[in-house]
Amino acid sequence: MHAILLYFDEESLPARRLASAAAIEAHRIACHRFPDEELRLRLPDMALPGCLVIYRSLDRPNDKLVELMLLARHAREQGVGRLVLVAPYLAYMRQDIAFSPGELVSQRLVGGFLAELFDSVITVDPHLHRIESLEQAVPVRHAITLSGAPQLAMAIAERRRDALLLGPDAESRQWVESAARTAALEYGTCIKKRHGDCDVEITLPDLVITGRRVVLLDDIASSGRTLAQAAERVLAAGADSVDVAVTHALFAGDALGVIRQAGVGEIWSTDTVGHESNTVFMAPVLAKALAGIMSEG
Repeated sequence: MHAILLYFDEESLPARRLASAAAIEAHRIACHRFPDEELRLRLPDMALPGCLVIYRSLDRPNDKLVELMLLARHAREQGVGRLVLVAPYLAYMRQDIAFSPGELVSQRLVGGFLAELFDSVITVDPHLHRIESLEQAVPVRHAITLSGAPQLAMAIAERRRDALLLGPDAESRQWVESAARTAALEYGTCIKKRHGDCDVEITLPDLVITGRRVVLLDDIASSGRTLAQAAERVLAAGADSVDVAVTHALFAGDALGVIRQAGVGEIWSTDTVGHESNTVFMAPVLAKALAGIMSEG
């Protein structure tokens, strides 16, 4: 099936890498923001194909969700039969239950919104806790979850061949185990007690840390407080160095400075979210998943 990929200016590099790896055309979406914050989108002057792939990572998601709604509904009006969303970072997945009376469960609501617009969704390391698969949150025909951990593991192995991989909390264990298997590295996970959005308490695992080169590995770096406190604990325990590897480099607010101040040396991330720390490109992995969808005709 003939397809093209559409992307926005700020994601031109990863989107074009994906288009090249998938051997499909890539075209830019022009976006204008009016003084009142409304959006005007413009597609290339061409007939749309039967399959349209939209590349949009959903960090800072609120405006982007409106963009996706406009694009998808316009594409359907133009006769596009298959819509594929490649969202390397998928927002609103953390709120999967109501923790207090009256709270909205954003995972289900945003997942349902995307399912109304798209036939397939491809993402990387979504932040899922109490469900087994992405299709439970985003009920589409193809809800594909990929992982950045193996690719990060190869980057770590090139730079820190004797690294000790540590996950900053129990939730990170799945990614740390995957990376450790890929690179044949020793690993462990810390215990985290959260007291607030930016207030956490970290306990190190029962491993020899003195003299080791430690790499903290996680799916998301957002506020940076968990990684920062883990780094401080590791260095206080006698580690020679501590670096950070994450799939999604959100680094909200002063997060990067907080992590640096804690003594972290290098920071490596995938290009699921554009950031200066991007060293691992996900295009080959995304292209393989996209090819699987396209092969169904």
